[in-house]
Amino acid sequence: MRLGLERILDDHIHLIRGSRVGLIVHPASINSRYQHAADLFYNRSDIHLTALFGPQHGIRGETQDNMIEWQGFIDRRTQLPVYSLYCETRRPLPDWLTDLDVLVFDVQDVGTRVYTFIYTMALAMQACAAEGKRFIVLDRPNPIGGDAVEGNILDPNYASFVGLYPIPMRHGMTVAELALMFNSEFSIGCELNVVPMQGWSRNQWWDSTGLPWVMPSPNMPTLDTATVYPGAVIFEGTEVSEGRGTTRPFELIGAPYIDPYELTEALNDLNLPGVYLRPAYFQPTFHKYCGQLCGGLQIHVTDRRAFKPYLCALAILQNIYQLYQEKFRWKQPPYEYVEDKLPIDVICGTDAIRQGIETGVELRQLEESWLAELHEFVEKRQKYLLY
Repeated sequence: MRLGLERILDDHIHLIRGSRVGLIVHPASINSRYQHAADLFYNRSDIHLTALFGPQHGIRGETQDNMIEWQGFIDRRTQLPVYSLYCETRRPLPDWLTDLDVLVFDVQDVGTRVYTFIYTMALAMQACAAEGKRFIVLDRPNPIGGDAVEGNILDPNYASFVGLYPIPMRHGMTVAELALMFNSEFSIGCELNVVPMQGWSRNQWWDSTGLPWVMPSPNMPTLDTATVYPGAVIFEGTEVSEGRGTTRPFELIGAPYIDPYELTEALNDLNLPGVYLRPAYFQPTFHKYCGQLCGGLQIHVTDRRAFKPYLCALAILQNIYQLYQEKFRWKQPPYEYVEDKLPIDVICGTDAIRQGIETGVELRQLEESWLAELHEFVEKRQKYLLY
């Protein structure tokens, strides 16, 4: 198993040898020996590393969710300028690219549409196209596999920094595959090179790669988190806690007014595939309901290949809405720079899901509503798959 990071330095150094290089990285930008990309590039005499760029949560992973970051600072270790791509612009400004020949992206994704890293990549590609700079993507595994897709396709009317292009909630692609798709299908047109992995197959999950797991963001501590995230993330669009402020973010769902046993009894009767929903209490140490006792559930995945995270989360949301409608509330704007739309609609990429919940549309009907467009996506993505 060899990452794009390892292959560019060993097999494809010609792509950056002698070039002035900018590097988009975060804490998980490491090789199989725990060495960070910034250090590896900086210590090479045949690479002129001139700047670092950080996605959401920063190059050190130090900032929590939805916190606007400083535009830039000087990195203590390398004394290089560091620019935030989660600031007011969210894309490299022309001045930031002046001293670069090529911008390299080496960021670990988690396989979900609602994760800003892939849109940082897309916006950086747009900036490079406008300024005539080359863009290189060093590929990394999709930690939840590359063969399963799920969810509705984003409606372009709900495009945002957590859903820029019409892809499903669980896309089953790697960052390099997405870069190829974005560049062609959505007319970015930058000078793009991708460095594929070696030894990864589409049905592999992270824990079969032998690679070390480093948190790609502060609330993505484990592969278990990434497994449920393509569904549980929708609770960011509600006033129900998604478990931030606990040691099991996105696996714990709840609120002070929820009876865990009432909720899980209704849900487990649905026989959702590959999951058991256990009644649970928890007390967040920050974020929603900080210091308050919440009732709810923990999502226990019993068969991850059968598990449908988006369907499961919709079932949880639907039952919470039906059982506790008097106390349930949708979160209000803004959310991820969007001021004029409900966060739940931004996250789901449509208002149809929320409207279906509110009007009591059956769960299976919601799932059936996106199957045709999901099939079209699967067909479209085929020509961009590298593995």
